[in-house]
Amino acid sequence: MAPRVAVGIIRALWRGDTVDHRGPHFTVDNARLYSLPAEPPPIIVAASGPRAARLASRIGDGLINPSGDAAVAGAFAEDGDASRPRYLQVSVCWHEDEAEARRLAHRLVPSVALPGELGALLPTPTHYEQAVKLVTEDDIAEVITCGPDPARHIERIQAGIDAGYDHIYVYQVGPDQEGFFRFYEREILPAFR
Repeated sequence: MAPRVAVGIIRALWRGDTVDHRGPHFTVDNARLYSLPAEPPPIIVAASGPRAARLASRIGDGLINPSGDAAVAGAFAEDGDASRPRYLQVSVCWHEDEAEARRLAHRLVPSVALPGELGALLPTPTHYEQAVKLVTEDDIAEVITCGPDPARHIERIQAGIDAGYDHIYVYQVGPDQEGFFRFYEREILPAFR
């Protein structure tokens, strides 16, 4: 299984081993890291469903998920040390005008609203270009919190916490990073202190 092999290769490299591997997914020839940290960094594994979360629990040191699915966090915790970190990506597009935020998100990251596993299975950029033509602004607004309403941002983050994620990072899609940071500093972060 490719994820298990990949994590094994990474762990061997972080131990300072010389790695040679030939397989259907990876070829590694005489690889070695010469500058090693005192402790290897944790390997955080992405999972989008409970089955993948159980695998992530067996091979990883933490979980990352973009949907906030409680079943994913639960499957990861039940299959190993429940104290390991569970990261959630909360995608937002802050703009002072919600309609403009939706337009920006739709233009910049339409692939995040592709249904199911489609976004992970398309083989070429041309296929993505074709598939995202089916994505609407309403589809984007289902997966990205758009606009300036603090309650919606707070609700989305709180839902992730309630679902079992203990590390939340916010991905700002739009170009107004300064406005986003000011908004979160004033309106959002105080709700979680």
